[in-house]
Amino acid sequence: MELSHEVAAMAVKKGSFVSIIREKFEGSVEAQASDKRLPPYVFEGTGEVVEVKGDYAQVKFLVPTPNVWLRLDQLEAAKKA
Repeated sequence: MELSHEVAAMAVKKGSFVSIIREKFEGSVEAQASDKRLPPYVFEGTGEVVEVKGDYAQVKFLVPTPNVWLRLDQLEAAKKA
């Protein structure tokens, strides 16, 4: 049985490898505050959680880019790091 995104989000902690859930990110406040031309790695790649505060996680992608803050419900455990 597959976990819901809400349950998966609760399991996100520092050091977790995550992927962005496109459907939860698109149209969100975070998406509106971002560049509309997001590179493919944002949705196809994997990031590592470096900090968790409240409902947000700071994610470092495995490419040389700045870290980003995303809501926990926009993240899911990555299939592979």
